[in-house]
Amino acid sequence: MATVDLIDVRKRFGATEVIKGVNLTVADGEFIVIVGPSGCGKSTLLRMVAGLETVSDGEVRIGDRRVNDLEPMDRDISMVFQNYALYPHMSVRQNIGYGLKIAKMPKDQIAAKVAEAAALLQLTDYLDRRPRDLSGGQRQRVAMGRAIVREPSVFLFDEPLSNLDAKLRVQMRLEIKELQAKLGITALYVTHDQVEAMTMADRMVVMHAGVAEQIGTPLEVYESPATVFVAQFIGSPSMNILEATRTAGGAQLGDMMLPGPGGSGSVQLGIRPEHLSRDEAGPLQMHVNLAEPLGANTLLHGWLAGTQLPFTASVPGVWRMTGGTEELQLSVDPEHLHFFDKTTGRRL
Repeated sequence: MATVDLIDVRKRFGATEVIKGVNLTVADGEFIVIVGPSGCGKSTLLRMVAGLETVSDGEVRIGDRRVNDLEPMDRDISMVFQNYALYPHMSVRQNIGYGLKIAKMPKDQIAAKVAEAAALLQLTDYLDRRPRDLSGGQRQRVAMGRAIVREPSVFLFDEPLSNLDAKLRVQMRLEIKELQAKLGITALYVTHDQVEAMTMADRMVVMHAGVAEQIGTPLEVYESPATVFVAQFIGSPSMNILEATRTAGGAQLGDMMLPGPGGSGSVQLGIRPEHLSRDEAGPLQMHVNLAEPLGANTLLHGWLAGTQLPFTASVPGVWRMTGGTEELQLSVDPEHLHFFDKTTGRRL
């Protein structure tokens, strides 16, 4: 097992800098999820750790070795890709053991390692099948098995569940997390799916435009987002961000006053839809023009009275619209108010 250190890592394509100085220390056995929208640099960062992209500046260390100039095969890593990358003419057994065969490992040792990985991944009954005879989840397990038998110091996952349907994704993310915990291998996992990040990560790195906006545990990032971007990217539905004026008694939104921590000046105020409560005496008056019933709760969309600001609330149970626009009074606990600098977007 090994630690991974990224020290002021940068990547440029010509004059364009796509990774802008990322610093990250991954502990031995830690599961780190790198999450962000398309084009934020998360896969590029992972590929630099793997050796598939060169590092323009900074340093990548795996264990006690600087690996900037090492080939991928010399970095003691295994990578699982989005597209499985299985050999279609080979059986599951041959696919899992192919890397060991290339390394000229004795056949009996290859057979033992393949059998052990297959048992771990529940593939024993499929060892003689070809990839075309497997489901998407089974193919992904084969790709993971091929990585496991090499016994690497670091696992790298590049959006491995993107090609699976929703139900299978839930099952596979649980299996990947359980497998990593059982093997105790250091892992970096890239995804654009914030639910995967929240449920799988020991810590998460939220990337935006080549910058690590925030690094922390899922609950730290959810409860105390460092920037407006993080606040709106993590959490579903997205956090409401409103223009407000901070006063000694809380926050002024048009004609509405929200009690909360005192301050002064114009700010961006964040309120998560799930932290709003129906309250006939509540200070927030919402005009609702669309309801999305989800079963256990309903998402209400509309705007706040007197502000015309788009607004979303999540209320328990089923809310049925009777037609037209309806009014709803809401309140929010002061501890669930988030204040951000109006200019920089950083948390106050």
